[in-house]
Amino acid sequence: MGRKWWGVDAGVRKLHVLATGLVSLAVFAAIGVPVAAGATSAAAAPAACRHTFVPAYPWSSAFWTRAINSKPAPGVMILNVTGTGAGTAAVPHFQSLVKRAEKAGITVLGYSSTEYGQRAAAQVEADAKNYKAWYKVNGMFLDLTANGSGELGYYKTLASYIHTVNPGSAIWLNVGAYPARGYMSVGNVVVAFEGSYASYRGQQVPSWTSHYRARRFADVIYATPASDLAGAVSLSKHRRIGSLFVTNLAGSPDPYSALPSYWSKEVSDVAAGCAG
Repeated sequence: MGRKWWGVDAGVRKLHVLATGLVSLAVFAAIGVPVAAGATSAAAAPAACRHTFVPAYPWSSAFWTRAINSKPAPGVMILNVTGTGAGTAAVPHFQSLVKRAEKAGITVLGYSSTEYGQRAAAQVEADAKNYKAWYKVNGMFLDLTANGSGELGYYKTLASYIHTVNPGSAIWLNVGAYPARGYMSVGNVVVAFEGSYASYRGQQVPSWTSHYRARRFADVIYATPASDLAGAVSLSKHRRIGSLFVTNLAGSPDPYSALPSYWSKEVSDVAAGCAG
């Protein structure tokens, strides 16, 4: 694929996707994130609605319109301007689309690749500053997030800066797997899986996840035939995943170039049983 955004099979870059202080209740209500990023007793947590989210990378206005007009609408859409970050100047086309999404009550996050902690922090910080200034995003989606404790300092530094330039913003960490538990103190949401449904069925979920609310976790499941959609949605619910994106598109060349063929059913199934 020309723009290597989310690598997995055959060279596709991983979708890798904190409140360190007080956060905006309005923003977190929109995306289903708790007020604080610390651990919460799952047993004490009330039942919560689940939401779809959309990696809104295509330029196409039709793609954005379909997502925005979903019933119910996704909780989050992720804006990726260049495949790495915000770029060097605002793009009016995306400014207009972001306004429409936010008017519909959707939280929009700006995309920035962290290269597993190897990308210069200053570059990621520039992305955060520019996404806020140019697109008025509600937070950041940090892709290619490392999963080891050795990189925690890097991500804590980024989180602190992001909350400085965009107070009350949300931070999603796309690890693509369950990381060292310390990452739960950095990100509001951790993307704990990105892969095919065949792989998803065998994923092992660490026991410590039971200490956090479902809204703290998101999964991306691609290469999921329509016949397996119900199984994927059910399994994610069993694993207490609060935000979900499932697609029938395969991992190669690009599973995020379009919404899945069964998108309308997916949004309905994920939200099934939601009381509010």
